[in-house]
Amino acid sequence: MTVVLAIVLPVSGLILGWTIRWLYARFQLSSSEQKAERVKQEAVKEAEAKRRELILETKDELLRERNQQEREFRERRNELQRLERRLLQKEENLEKKQSDLDIQKQRLADRDGKIREREVFLDEEEQKWKAELERVAGISSDEAKQLIIQSLESEARHDAQVLINKIEQEAQTLAERRARDIIVTSIQRIATDVSSDVTISSVSLPNDEMKGRIIGREGRNIRTLETLTGVDIIIDDTPEAVVISCFDPIRKEIAKVALERLIQDGRIHPARIEEVVLKVTKEINQIIFDEGEKVFFDLGIHNLNQEAIRALGRLYYRTSYGQNVLKHSKEVAVLAGMIAAEIGADREIAKRGGLLHDIGKGIETDSDGNHAELGAELARKLGEDPRVINSILSHHNDVEPNCVESVIVQIADAISASRPGARRETLNNYIKRLENLEQLSESFEGVEKAYAIQAGRELRIMVNHESVDDDRAKELAKDIAKKIEAELRYPGRIKVTIIRETRVVEYAR
Repeated sequence: MTVVLAIVLPVSGLILGWTIRWLYARFQLSSSEQKAERVKQEAVKEAEAKRRELILETKDELLRERNQQEREFRERRNELQRLERRLLQKEENLEKKQSDLDIQKQRLADRDGKIREREVFLDEEEQKWKAELERVAGISSDEAKQLIIQSLESEARHDAQVLINKIEQEAQTLAERRARDIIVTSIQRIATDVSSDVTISSVSLPNDEMKGRIIGREGRNIRTLETLTGVDIIIDDTPEAVVISCFDPIRKEIAKVALERLIQDGRIHPARIEEVVLKVTKEINQIIFDEGEKVFFDLGIHNLNQEAIRALGRLYYRTSYGQNVLKHSKEVAVLAGMIAAEIGADREIAKRGGLLHDIGKGIETDSDGNHAELGAELARKLGEDPRVINSILSHHNDVEPNCVESVIVQIADAISASRPGARRETLNNYIKRLENLEQLSESFEGVEKAYAIQAGRELRIMVNHESVDDDRAKELAKDIAKKIEAELRYPGRIKVTIIRETRVVEYAR
């Protein structure tokens, strides 16, 4: 029994526990199904409510769209109606205008017909009157027309000449005033030496015995010195002086300095002469380079090679009518730069053209070209601006200036050469220049007498008042000035004044 109970009780417990578990699980399943059913029903209700809400919103949207389309349709229909009315109105206006144009066209056609008839009538009348006038006047219409044209042409020429003279006088007055202000300002601003250089060609000796030592035994010393320097040493009766003659100023300077050093040293023999001449030549060449470089530095001009510097430096020993050519070139460059700055031209081009305008005088060559051509060729090799080359070529009017800078260089060159004390001129050349001016002026028809005054700066010309009227006097002054420019060489500017007067003399007895 005990065993049975021991077996039955566990089995019964197991069955009871399984039954209770099964009942619990069944209860739980029934509760979940009910809950799920409730959730489902709520979801269905909510979906139904959403559906009804969406249907209502869609209907409202459709209603709004339809109302909007109806409004737009009405507006477009109204606009089309307005356009239609405007087109109808325009069409009516066009028809009315066309009708008016047709009427006007008909009137113009009638008027043209009458005008043509009138023109024919007037042409016939004109021919009749022209024939009558030709019969009365005794000349044809072409001859009368030619007389009228000649008369009008003569009056027009006279009026034109009067107007031209007036304009030229006004322009000349203004131009002279402006040019005078610019030139005076430039001259006042420049600071330069007024005294002219004199080429020294003699060497002082301590005594006359030094002449014998310079000549040497059988003339060895003087021959050596002349051969090495290329100069002529003239030893004459002049006390305590030796004259050095040479067309080359550099060789003359080398000979002069070498001879002075030999005299100071006292040792004069061929070997010593050769040594001193070689040393002086190097020093002179260095001075030439230094002087050229100094001028470029003072003027602020750069980018020039050593050949140009040496050519310009050789001008330090050149003179023109007593004026040092290097100082003259520097002065021209300064003046050209000032004038260019005043009138708005290229200042650097004007300065370079002014500095290099006489550089051909410092070129060592066997060519027969003048100094302007040689200087232009050197500037062309150095790659200078074409305006600088033209300034060099045209500063003596060998070619026509093609830029304002070339004209400025001409003006500056004339100012530098003609200022008081710059150059000296021999009496014969001075008198000859004045005679040439007077003779050239007197070669013109109508000129009675010509006078060169103010050192040749002004030319006063007396003309015959019967053969030269006022208009002709103006043309005569121009012709004389042009001929002077073409045939004569002169520094500065020459003023040509024509004097025409009528004198009536009567005596009371």
